[in-house]
Amino acid sequence: MLTGMHIAVIGGDARQLEVIRKLIELDAKLSLVGFDQLDHGFTGASKEQIDEVDFSTVSAIILPVPGTNLEGQVDTIFSNEKIILTEELVKQTPAHCTIYSGITNSYLDHLVTSTGRKLVQLFERDDVAIYNAIPTVEGTIMMVIQHTDITIHHSKVAVLGLGRVGMSVARTFAALGANVRVGARKSEHIARIFEMGLAPFSLKDLSSHVSDVDVVINTIPHMIVTSDVISKMPAHTLIIDLASKPGGTDFRYAEKRGIKALLAPGLPGIVAPKTAGQIVANVLAQLLKEGMDGRGEK
Repeated sequence: MLTGMHIAVIGGDARQLEVIRKLIELDAKLSLVGFDQLDHGFTGASKEQIDEVDFSTVSAIILPVPGTNLEGQVDTIFSNEKIILTEELVKQTPAHCTIYSGITNSYLDHLVTSTGRKLVQLFERDDVAIYNAIPTVEGTIMMVIQHTDITIHHSKVAVLGLGRVGMSVARTFAALGANVRVGARKSEHIARIFEMGLAPFSLKDLSSHVSDVDVVINTIPHMIVTSDVISKMPAHTLIIDLASKPGGTDFRYAEKRGIKALLAPGLPGIVAPKTAGQIVANVLAQLLKEGMDGRGEK
């Protein structure tokens, strides 16, 4: 249980509602910032403006999956309030206060360094990333069906990257009958692709492996689908970029060539916000309990 633990949940989308439900269930004291337009209330949680929160008693700050932007602003779909997490506010928290975010950026990195607080990136954890791969794959299937006029079965699909998402995407599309080729850099990934019964290729040879491809699914957060690569694709090719913004695709050149290229980060929160929220909530609950136990709190 998290009885008496003061937690500030700041901004977010529908996923955060599952986090709030879980924390209430664990008897935490919640300050909800950026939820003033939420239709229903939560017993045991109070909706507050950010300047109304007593940060001197806050043991944890929970940010949305994207964290903040580069100016410190936190997005929310439940309020028109402009919410900025400042160094001044964070310095008011107890020294043990931990900030939880899906990912980080230069602003958040500087914030925790300057205030001496700890930042936990939930999406850097293997368990969160693997669980999230499930709704990501389902969302990718949905997008391919929506934006092509062929079946996935017997289509030619190139998956770029064999990380936690790439592996799940490649395996699922193969199970649906697609002819899947997977590009990777590491020799051990090439070996794993072969072991999975798929067609491996080295990413340095990417441009020579897309001349007949129907769908390209990128999971690598670096510029990989360049203009040179896109120039070798058939005009009907669909590119789906699952990497975090700005993705790894030259979208300008894709548009110039008339090739449909879609940036689709955060698919779990779009196609299955309840499940995606429960994934985050369960891991957060575990981490918060461990933090409380570590400080000897009851």
